[in-house]
Amino acid sequence: MKTKILAGRELAGFIKERQSHEVHSLKSQGITPKLVIIRDSDNPVITKYVNLKIRYGEDIGIIVVDEKVKDAAEAKSAIEKANNDNNVHGIIVQLPLKDKDKTDEVVKLIAKEKDVDGLSGHGDFDSATATSINWLLAGHNINLNDKKIAIVGKGRLVGAPLIKMWQDSGYNITVFGHDSDLSALNEYDVIVTATGTPHLIQPSMIKPGAILVDAGTASENGVLVGDIDDATREDRNIAAITPKVGGVGPLTVAVLFEDVIIAAKKQSKSQ
Repeated sequence: MKTKILAGRELAGFIKERQSHEVHSLKSQGITPKLVIIRDSDNPVITKYVNLKIRYGEDIGIIVVDEKVKDAAEAKSAIEKANNDNNVHGIIVQLPLKDKDKTDEVVKLIAKEKDVDGLSGHGDFDSATATSINWLLAGHNINLNDKKIAIVGKGRLVGAPLIKMWQDSGYNITVFGHDSDLSALNEYDVIVTATGTPHLIQPSMIKPGAILVDAGTASENGVLVGDIDDATREDRNIAAITPKVGGVGPLTVAVLFEDVIIAAKKQSKSQ
């Protein structure tokens, strides 16, 4: 069996080209979309993703501000300031915060019309990463209606919103946490993993013909790694799998900026 690579980079490239034209059109109407990224960490994983977003914004003509703060209190102040700035159309808090216990109270301050990453749970947009997984599978013509699906991880960035999204769509899903028996994964047609635990998904957990989506991110010895072990990637019985680099990530950024563009259009009409 030849394993299909679920690459997101090429799909994101098509989306990016369209977005560039949309932003150009908005600018001709006097609207310049603007995104503010708020973070309190220089963790290499966080820095990498912030820099990716800054470059993407530059490529399509959207202003991206990297707002570095010292702690959760400063993050709150930065959110309030961006909420009240009519020139800012999107706000994201780059997680994790140094004080993870403050996450809920910080992200819930984001104005719902500017919550382009879907972090607050009450905003106008779904989770960018969860949406990107949908786009990725649809872009590779993978139909989930007849599949037995496992979602590993229940985090706020990926797992929790994807669980809700797919339950609402009526898909047949089972949720696995860190303490679950992952050997049972070998009963599933589609596995989406998003725990940030390197090497978590081992070959023995995968049944022949399975489809694997790795949305986990961690730093191991300074290198970004996902949840799927390299030995699993070498299994020729896998039907389809995301690559180590260029799978879900590029589409997540594309979804985020799609939401910024939509937000800019909506907010300009209401002002």
